[in-house]
Amino acid sequence: MRIAQISPLVESVPPRLYGGTERVVAYLTEELAALGHDVTLFASGDSITNANLIPCTAVALRLDSRVHDPVPHLMMMLDKVLRKASEFDILHFHIDHLQFPLIRQLATPAVTTLHGRQDLPDTAPFYAYFRDTPLISISDSQRAPIAGANFVGTVLHGLPLDQHYASSRAEGGYLAFLGRISPEKDPVQAVHIALALRMPLKIAAKVDVVDRDYFEQQVRPLLDLPGIEYVGELSEHKKGDFLRKASALLFPISWPEPFGLVMIEAMACGTPVLAFDCGSVREVIDDGITGRVVQSFEEAVAVLPEVLTLDRRKVRRRFEQRFSARRMANDYLRIYRKLAVKRRSELLRPVSDDTILVNGDDVLTDAGLHAE
Repeated sequence: MRIAQISPLVESVPPRLYGGTERVVAYLTEELAALGHDVTLFASGDSITNANLIPCTAVALRLDSRVHDPVPHLMMMLDKVLRKASEFDILHFHIDHLQFPLIRQLATPAVTTLHGRQDLPDTAPFYAYFRDTPLISISDSQRAPIAGANFVGTVLHGLPLDQHYASSRAEGGYLAFLGRISPEKDPVQAVHIALALRMPLKIAAKVDVVDRDYFEQQVRPLLDLPGIEYVGELSEHKKGDFLRKASALLFPISWPEPFGLVMIEAMACGTPVLAFDCGSVREVIDDGITGRVVQSFEEAVAVLPEVLTLDRRKVRRRFEQRFSARRMANDYLRIYRKLAVKRRSELLRPVSDDTILVNGDDVLTDAGLHAE
């Protein structure tokens, strides 16, 4: 298939440091190319890929101090996509909402993967308005607030099997917190869990501008406590080593996590996960095999010793069974083919003499009816 992947521009593909969506786009793009498909990636110019790259900014927007608003750059990227749309069998968007008014005008089928939370008040009316636009969720729980939207599938994230290797024992002997410093990720809870078990905790996380006050007021004062260490934002190479040496990953979230890529990154390293029961967690963690899912701080403290005894080889094996990039790519390919066949049948549908085709839809001119 001729496949276009349209990525956010804030980070490169793959990102140099933190960046969940761009990392998934990278894994998917490379796996589709490895399977022999003709893949084109619309992304920042500093992206690295074996696919065809169409640069839409010189560098990732986060690295360009002159950029204050990403929207104009995304609009320019969309113009490039539209100019080339007829060259593809499928357009796969990963950029939230800006493309939705344009998709209806395209003969080429298009689909959007939702990577973020969907429980905010603006999302339900938006997807109700664009109720015919195909969507892909990254977990079934992500769908709950917008259950009436046009979902055509759920595809759980995957990683290349050789991205990380597993260790059969935790050489570092510490608990790990990895990802982003924010109230919903709740590193403060992770600190209290570690203190209750008298275990060292290492926090490897990015601090966004919007969360700077939270970090300074709520997190930084805890970093002086015994055994609590902040190691900053890690590269991909250092991330694997960080997770491999950890006894367990703490994932004490307090929000409807759409997926939680860090959970399967830990599993790839053989590291079990202690996670709070929010959002997608039960779809990712096999309770009692790759970690434990808990409801409260008290339960977390009670079951963490059990998590530390889980067989790290089984953790890795379950990761390989469920969360490979190859499985993810094949799941997406099934959806692409289904949408391509559907669109082809719509375009080839016979019409009567008093009917014209507008962008593949029937318009009955004399009755003024529009059948979508």
